[in-house]
Amino acid sequence: MSISAKEVKELREQTGAGMMDCKKALQDADGDFDKAIEILRKKGQKLSEKRADREANQGLIVTRLSDDGSKASALEINCETDFVARNEDFQNRAEQFLNLAFENEVDSVDELLELEIDGLSVADHLKDMVGKIGEKIKINRVIYTESEGQYISYIHPGNQLGVLVEFEGEIDNEDIGRDIAMQVAAMNPLAVNRDGVDSSVVEQELDIAKEQLLNEGKSEEIAEKAAQGKLRRFYEERVLLEQKFVKDNSKTVKAYLEENGIPLVKSFHRLQLGEES
Repeated sequence: MSISAKEVKELREQTGAGMMDCKKALQDADGDFDKAIEILRKKGQKLSEKRADREANQGLIVTRLSDDGSKASALEINCETDFVARNEDFQNRAEQFLNLAFENEVDSVDELLELEIDGLSVADHLKDMVGKIGEKIKINRVIYTESEGQYISYIHPGNQLGVLVEFEGEIDNEDIGRDIAMQVAAMNPLAVNRDGVDSSVVEQELDIAKEQLLNEGKSEEIAEKAAQGKLRRFYEERVLLEQKFVKDNSKTVKAYLEENGIPLVKSFHRLQLGEES
């Protein structure tokens, strides 16, 4: 049967699929819109299954905060190419999924995939995106968190790295808060303070330092003491509050916060595009 350009355009606006795909779906469905939509959805399902083993290490990190900074969400959505990640529709979808996670206080990918937008689950929306875009699309991570203090968000240009920093109380200078979020982005600390570093990491650092010193001919006693010194330097490099502040190496992050009357950092989340969840 003959399919008009108006019908193709209407189906494209409803589904986001390509013009030729919409035309063929309408022809196969004898002009029935509901059947055409189902045909496009099944195409997306098949393509999604075919591309399941493909690498998807491009994409976006997006974040959202409540007005008072007491609630925060972050989401990582992946695709195969940077070209798709820069597509306006892909970016709008990312924001849509982020808002859904934030509003429903969801902190796991599995939970988010079950939620619905316009009667369709997020999982099915992703399949539709695969059918339209032709690339593997997945949500890799989602975070939802609350605080009695305040969160500050920082997204590095390009949306490939995002940070949420939780402060112990409200802060009256968000520029300073953003400085700390940028510090987390740039210096990739392991933890806020020493207590947050996994004991196995500490033991490994001590063992490596001690073995190196013993190999240099140091005695057991000297190696033990010197290893503790190396561990202190490790903390200065990898613990946020002990790191040198990137904008002023004469002071630590903790000293910078204290001299500006800003509450200390309680926790942080750092999302790097493509990292394992």
